[in-house]
Amino acid sequence: MRLAGWVAGGVFALDQGLKFAVVELLDLRTRLAVDVLPPFLNLRMAWNEGINFGLFASEAEIMRWVLVAVALAISAWVWLWVRGAGEGPAVQAAAGLLVGGALGNVVDRLRWGAVADFLNMSCCGVDNPFAFNVADVAIFAGALGLVLLAGRGARRGG
Repeated sequence: MRLAGWVAGGVFALDQGLKFAVVELLDLRTRLAVDVLPPFLNLRMAWNEGINFGLFASEAEIMRWVLVAVALAISAWVWLWVRGAGEGPAVQAAAGLLVGGALGNVVDRLRWGAVADFLNMSCCGVDNPFAFNVADVAIFAGALGLVLLAGRGARRGG
């Protein structure tokens, strides 16, 4: 599980570092938009009070705490499950991606009351209206990795 811990820590640090740089140093919360390499990469400030794409968004304070609790519970469950299952390095890395991303978004909810989304990418005539962050990518990649790899790879021990 050392690999999972390193991956989770790396994802968490990268996510929080980029959010600090973009939201605080570039002051995207005030500027709202910065074109970096249009249309491929733009920074667009979006405060997500729900889960992906704003699902279950609510201004009710209780929803913020429900989402924090759910993220922490899922992270703990994934961590304990992968540790107990004795999965190989690919599954441990996937678990680290998911846990690191989830914890990054938990910190946002605790600090700002919502998740700071700012990456916006479009291509090939398709204008993407949604913003996301590094934690979102890690959560998606980690969950996909767990679904595709868990129970199929090399296991520790016998």
